Amino acid sequence: MSPLITAEDKLKERIKELTCLYNVSSYIANSDLDNLKPTWQAITYSLQEAIRYPEEASVELKINEDLISIGTYTDDKVYILSAIKAFNKPIGSIKVGYSKLKYNENSFLNEEIQLLNKVALEIGNLIERKQIIENEALAKRQIERADRLGILGEITAGIAHELNTPLANILGYTELLKEQFEEDNPVAKDLDKIINSAIFSREVVKKLMFFSCDMPQQMELRNIVPIIKDAIGLLNPNFTKKNLSCQLQIDKKEILLRVDAIQLTQVLFNLVINAIYFSPQDGVINVIVSDTENQVLLIISDEGPGIQIDNSENIFNPFFTTKPVGDGSGLGLSVVHGIVKSHRGNIRFDANKPKGTIFTITLPKN
Repeated sequence: MSPLITAEDKLKERIKELTCLYNVSSYIANSDLDNLKPTWQAITYSLQEAIRYPEEASVELKINEDLISIGTYTDDKVYILSAIKAFNKPIGSIKVGYSKLKYNENSFLNEEIQLLNKVALEIGNLIERKQIIENEALAKRQIERADRLGILGEITAGIAHELNTPLANILGYTELLKEQFEEDNPVAKDLDKIINSAIFSREVVKKLMFFSCDMPQQMELRNIVPIIKDAIGLLNPNFTKKNLSCQLQIDKKEILLRVDAIQLTQVLFNLVINAIYFSPQDGVINVIVSDTENQVLLIISDEGPGIQIDNSENIFNPFFTTKPVGDGSGLGLSVVHGIVKSHRGNIRFDANKPKGTIFTITLPKN
């Protein structure tokens, strides 16, 4: 049992509590939002000093995954507890305790309970401020990215239009020129190289036009099952080359969705070809199509090295690629992202377990 508290002791306790509140406010005002652990430690020690019997008190501060505790903790404790909330959601707690062998619930002063609640409120306000600042920074980055993509889209649309005509002329005149030579003529072989390069360049231009949304859409209500099967079927030689297995799972024979069939094929091609490129020999690529009442899910997973955290923010940016020079233009995932967004859908990627990447596309039905 704790002894009765005198008026002088009460005054000393009030001074300790006010000092604690002042210190906590100072720690929070000067905290580093990128590293809050030192702030939590300082608050914990300050709270212990403010309690009536600091040398025998234990304090535990828990916020999400962070846990700070001082003093001796045993299961045989009597304690007071205050929840920490951010945006009205519990994110942690503060607990102050004494040993039951010497103290009971009456050993705590009402003012100490109020102090604990005030400190919990201050911590909650700090967490809210941190989240608001982080959300504002994220929104700013997204707006800046949207602005850059908008400008880039206009530029690439202009480039694509300018390149289309000369590429068509190169391809047409080279094919006419080739007709004047025999197949085994060295000149004919060189002309084949020009034709192949022109075709490759035309495909790059086509991707630029997809990225810039300069390709007219033909949205129709279609059964997407045959579209998906045909697209995967066309890639069979690519699977065979690396001895890959493609597991296609579609839960229905008919899945109706308003789409542009060519653009849906483009999405599948880009994602599956990427999966093939990064998959190890004898690996497995899974393509899952799931139909629900309001949306269609398209999931493509591989067993490759996965996407590094450092690259996660740039993965859908145009011209960004982790492939060696000459192996990729960096437009594939940008095109996929643009097509999915134009269909009012969403695309995200997650890590596959134990290795690889999972791309999940959500397309609304309405």
